[in-house]
Amino acid sequence: MKRFVAEADRGQSTLLPECLDDFIDESNPVRVIDVFVDALDLAELSFEGLEPAATGRPSYHPSVLLKLYIYGYLNRVQSSRRLEREAGRNVEAMWLLGRLTPDHKTIADFRKDNGLALRKVCARFVELCREVGLLATSSVAIDGSKFKAVNNRDKNFTRAKVERRRAQLEESVARYLSQLDAADRQEPTEALAAKVTRLTEKLTKLKEEMGKLAVYEKQMLASPDQQISLTDPDSRSIATSGRGSGVVGYNVQVAVDTGHHLIVTHEVTNSGSDRAQLANMAKQAKAVVKTETLEAVADRGYFNSPEILACHEAGITVTLPKPQTSGAKSEGRFGKQDFAYLPGEDAYRCPAGERLPYRYTNEEDGKMLRRYWTTACQNCSHDRSERRITRWEHQHLLEGVQQRLDASPQAMRQRREIVEHTFGTMKARMGATHFLTKTLPKVAAEMALSVLAYNLTRVMNIVGSKQLMAAIVA
Repeated sequence: MKRFVAEADRGQSTLLPECLDDFIDESNPVRVIDVFVDALDLAELSFEGLEPAATGRPSYHPSVLLKLYIYGYLNRVQSSRRLEREAGRNVEAMWLLGRLTPDHKTIADFRKDNGLALRKVCARFVELCREVGLLATSSVAIDGSKFKAVNNRDKNFTRAKVERRRAQLEESVARYLSQLDAADRQEPTEALAAKVTRLTEKLTKLKEEMGKLAVYEKQMLASPDQQISLTDPDSRSIATSGRGSGVVGYNVQVAVDTGHHLIVTHEVTNSGSDRAQLANMAKQAKAVVKTETLEAVADRGYFNSPEILACHEAGITVTLPKPQTSGAKSEGRFGKQDFAYLPGEDAYRCPAGERLPYRYTNEEDGKMLRRYWTTACQNCSHDRSERRITRWEHQHLLEGVQQRLDASPQAMRQRREIVEHTFGTMKARMGATHFLTKTLPKVAAEMALSVLAYNLTRVMNIVGSKQLMAAIVA
């Protein structure tokens, strides 16, 4: 006879209540969180609230709130109000917190007041990964991605936005004034009087907006980068890969281990460009991995001669493509890459076989540049314009970067598979929305929790929960 499984009676009392621990499997991630946090020296990590006050309501120990936040970011629950609900209804959260139920204000204040300590916790887990041999490869992939801030685009002002908004307001004012002039030429009626009142109110609001815009423009021009954000003052309007698109947010930089795809180091910036980030991220990764030499792969957005030189001096070998910014090819002329350097003669040879000897050296933007040219171009059938070639004093480093890229044409595809997948996973876990906190230090703390959740998931998938717990207590 067919039948359904019978449900338990909700009002039935039990003689021996079920143990909460029975609901949590031995390999459940909450057990890893519990062991990891208990093994931390919270005083060394600078957490606040370790010593309870002598008076007032008893406070929650920082370990309780830290466990709750790690659990939340591991399960796509970042909001303090949602974490408050989970603590009261989620069996895993009940087990993890020992049935404690902090309110949302206490939960939010913990993240707000312990930003530096949360970043240290993230770094401590990366150290643990290195200690257990998961960061054995001395190779990283570096990339940046744009994350939306809590600041709305309409609350961000640049010079172009102010000019565009002022033009819109002036156009609206002119349209309403024209309608008022037309109304003056008509016979007075009750409906017309209501329309005039409505138009007058709209003009008053527009004048108020123009006054506010003038204040915003003054603040914007006074800022170092001529940009202001009203909700989150540290967020910036940043261009994205889509043509004509952008986001008001932050540029998050990461260095990902090429072996197990763990995030070795990360940094939150509000700079829209990656050009000045290569050496900084590579040096941080080298310090974390604790190796004499490091290989770093990045995309063409990081190509910057001084940054490549800084990496070389730090013992870091970089591989990245050079952006093609010259218009020589489109104009039917030879590009610089078509000219071969002759080290023995300190000269260049053009595709037509002519030599471009060294002429002089000068300094531009702190770089010593050597100049080469020839007068034979006027009689050339390929390129009649006089060509001048500029060579940086450390040009051999840039040539070495290109040689490594030519020798490993799959490097860019592998970089994309490693680091862009990492960003995709983190954004999916965050709900692909935006940061919940404001200002750079608090956003950095929020990002540290996201990175910790990503690394924690990766390690549990690689070695398993039980082996990870054993490594933590070892």
